[in-house]
Amino acid sequence: MKLLGVLLVCVALSSCYATPVIPGDNSHYVEGESRYIWMPDGEGVPHLVDLQAPVDEQALASARNGADNQYWLFTRRNPNNAQILVINNANSVSSSNYNGALPTKVIVHGWNNNGNSPMNPLITQAFLAVGDFNVIVLDWSRLANNPLYSTAAAGVPNVGQHLGNFLIWLFNTAGGNWNNLHLVGFSLGAHVVGNAGRTASGRPGRVTGLDPAGPSWGGNSLALNTNSGVYVESIHTDGGFLGIMDAISNADFYPNGGKNPQPGCWISTCSHGRAPELFASSVRTNHFIGRQCGNIWEAELSTCNGGSLHMGNAVMGKRG
Repeated sequence: MKLLGVLLVCVALSSCYATPVIPGDNSHYVEGESRYIWMPDGEGVPHLVDLQAPVDEQALASARNGADNQYWLFTRRNPNNAQILVINNANSVSSSNYNGALPTKVIVHGWNNNGNSPMNPLITQAFLAVGDFNVIVLDWSRLANNPLYSTAAAGVPNVGQHLGNFLIWLFNTAGGNWNNLHLVGFSLGAHVVGNAGRTASGRPGRVTGLDPAGPSWGGNSLALNTNSGVYVESIHTDGGFLGIMDAISNADFYPNGGKNPQPGCWISTCSHGRAPELFASSVRTNHFIGRQCGNIWEAELSTCNGGSLHMGNAVMGKRG
């Protein structure tokens, strides 16, 4: 029986390192143990990622991390055509439609995405439909599109620091109210805005993480956390796989239990992408209401019956 036990353990361990063959199926994945996981690109197409691949230090250095950030401004005066804001170039701001008297929303994509990925116009248009805002889309695609997730993830803190420094410069140069700043990041982008908020000494009034990336980020002090803003929230849709399941914010929402499969999804990569869609819908309609949970198990089972709080939306004074 001892031999059988050893054999069973070996089979269980080897399954954590076996290469999965069904695109998008992460049912094999064990957080902190599995080597491979499927992750979606900006179009939702699954790509197999080796989580133990060494960081490409040369590529990381050549991408210059956050120095390659691009800041695309959209307002009601230019809802579809971006105006490029350049740090330390005051003319790029004064010649744009940026208005320091208006609330500012910042949107940050994740790995294998870019400024034109569908989530960005989806959320941008939702914001502009309900309010007169400065909407800034951060494009960090030069690093985010590195084929190695490990390399892109390693650059996230620097990308976020550059974003934070850009916002400090922008507000000092052209005006802005930290209490009226809302940072929104998806997947790795959630940790980008987390670092940006901390670079700005936690002054952003609101920070929203959309299914914050899980692999390599569980227990990571550089992940999104409550020090990133005055009010920090996360919407978890693929907890335990592509997203973090643990509560890391002032308010953590777990729609449909916070895990795969989300309604209409059969694979984890689809559930991960539900977070931006749910958030954009909440901005337009503010119709999602969460109930406070006594513990994570209640959240997973959707049996919470505590106080209510709206999930998502564009309200700047929201607190939980």
